[in-house]
Amino acid sequence: MLSIQDLRHKKEEIISLLQKRNHDFTAVINQVTDLDVAIRKHKAQLDQILAESNQLAKQIGQLFSQAKQEEAELLKKKTVSLKEESRALSQDLEAKNNELKNLMVTIPNVPNQIVPAGNSDADNQIISENKGFISDLESKKPHWELAEQYQIIDFELGAKITGAGFPVYQGKGAKLQRALINFFLDRAAQEGYLEVLPPHMVNSASAFATGQLPDKDGQMYHVTEDELFLIPTAEVPVTNIFRDCIVKPSDLPLKRVAYSPCFRREAGSYGKHVRGLNRLHQFDKVEIVQVVHPSKSYQTLEQMVSYVCELLKELSLPYRVVRLCGGDLSFTSALTYDLEVYSSAQDRWLEVSSISNFEAYQSHRLKLRFKEDQASVFAHTLNGSALALPRILASILENYQTKEGIIIPDCLQSYTGFDKIN
Repeated sequence: MLSIQDLRHKKEEIISLLQKRNHDFTAVINQVTDLDVAIRKHKAQLDQILAESNQLAKQIGQLFSQAKQEEAELLKKKTVSLKEESRALSQDLEAKNNELKNLMVTIPNVPNQIVPAGNSDADNQIISENKGFISDLESKKPHWELAEQYQIIDFELGAKITGAGFPVYQGKGAKLQRALINFFLDRAAQEGYLEVLPPHMVNSASAFATGQLPDKDGQMYHVTEDELFLIPTAEVPVTNIFRDCIVKPSDLPLKRVAYSPCFRREAGSYGKHVRGLNRLHQFDKVEIVQVVHPSKSYQTLEQMVSYVCELLKELSLPYRVVRLCGGDLSFTSALTYDLEVYSSAQDRWLEVSSISNFEAYQSHRLKLRFKEDQASVFAHTLNGSALALPRILASILENYQTKEGIIIPDCLQSYTGFDKIN
């Protein structure tokens, strides 16, 4: 959530930068700033009434002590009138504060200056592209055919048990999935991330704090009876570890990593481009989260991107780094880099990681602060997939396929216990 102070002092700049998202937020921001003026006016009136009431109370006490009963009673009537005026102002102030909050949560994060303008992923900027291992087979099979051929992923069985988008991994497919999870967690630990195993459901306060509510309400699985949500990513519970916290500056950066299943309704996702592992309702992911000093957040973002690139290099997968345009940014992000791997059988790039700097947007909702020079400062939060498994697995199956079977990348063989799926 944006700060009201920024909207007061940098209103025109914020409106201009938000246009990168292909939406004009002028009207709602004007409503916010008008409400802010009205709220401050109401507060000033309440403060004035309180001061006047306190002064009258002293005068009434003095008059009673001087046996001036009639004069004291007249002043008491005035205090009753002031209380009624105060009550009406307080109710109006509460209504205006609620209206302000409801408006504020409809305004997304302000894009960084370097975010390119654009409407969709077609307008994203390719920053770099890196070669990796690609099968030399002339005719490559897509991963869903390989999964059936080697009996490592059963999509039909998953549909029988639950529904489409809930595959069953089995045999060497399950072991490869587990190997990838452990590989990513071990590499994160080597980078100084503390591993946590969070809950896989969160309450509405947690979903609001990281920006899933109200923006992504319809995209999450909702357990209505208990008012809980299945997590769309481990970012939500892990970042909420620090909700309502005042952290020590000496503890920054705070680095956490978590493996979790992720649940997304993905309503309206149909067609060939979402076949197989390309888009699922349940999938596994390892997520990295950092809480940092505001002066370090963009340096940290670049470091996180470099770290995930190294993971892809170890897997020898062809990948590219993409800077998202304003129209493709998430609601809470100020700047996002996507990492995409190449699917040789599908001849397309598949997103496997989004690494974002939210600046203080989440921290305002989280009330995540630290003390600096006696002032309370909102920390910056960042997170990234390191990595999302379905499309990594799809890329390994397609790019490493041979006539004799599917080769396991060298870095995973100590985790799988085998070097080939055949």
